[in-house]
Amino acid sequence: MPPEQPEQPDGGGVPPDVRERLRVTDALAAAAHGVRDDPERMPEALCAACVRLLPVTGASVSISGGRGVQMTWCASDRVAARLAELQYTLGDGPCQTALEQGAPVIAADLTAGRDVRRWPVFAHEAAEMGVFAVFSLPLGVSGAAVGTLDLYCDRVGGLSEPDLRTALWVRDAVTYALMSVQPAYDGAEDEAEAAVASWVEASEADHTEVYQAVGMVMVQIDADPEQALDRMRARAFAEGRTVSQVAREVLARRLRFQPERGWP
Repeated sequence: MPPEQPEQPDGGGVPPDVRERLRVTDALAAAAHGVRDDPERMPEALCAACVRLLPVTGASVSISGGRGVQMTWCASDRVAARLAELQYTLGDGPCQTALEQGAPVIAADLTAGRDVRRWPVFAHEAAEMGVFAVFSLPLGVSGAAVGTLDLYCDRVGGLSEPDLRTALWVRDAVTYALMSVQPAYDGAEDEAEAAVASWVEASEADHTEVYQAVGMVMVQIDADPEQALDRMRARAFAEGRTVSQVAREVLARRLRFQPERGWP
């Protein structure tokens, strides 16, 4: 009797993990290829591909510009964009925690239990938007987080182990895409590279406005940068606005902050 042959995995002998990696690579490459003639749409295309690859409702990518300051690079939909801005305005939420810890953060239930206790204000606001679970994965290399891939669901529940592996591979691919922007940004030599740089500059616009406004508020209230940003965040939350909107008001001199007695 001939010796038994080891059972081959489905898919022509290709292990499932390898097939899944190829699926992720092919999907993101196809998304990039689909907008090759319009590089400004690249971030949006990558976010949309993330949603197609995973059992999630939406996705966004935020870039960290230093402690307390970040910008949204792309979002798959309006809710994903609002969710990213909400965490920036509050200075709290899974995205902020993932940046601080440099590790994935899984918030599987923003309606009850541990996740609500961990981020009470964020959880309440997110649920009001129809977001009931958030998964934040840090972007970066060598343990340094330069941003996050944020996934959200309109239902309670975590990610299965295979889905989490896929999400981490997606995160790695998005990190590579983000890092690959820099050469074009540093020295755009043709129209295609200049177009790629343009959406980086657009993403940085809010980032720069907030930095400038923080400097003005520091002088107005005689405080350090973190205190100035906290005051802007508190004002934004109290008025139902984003911190970027408050920054523009400060820069236009339509809003002036008073010292501590008038806080916020």
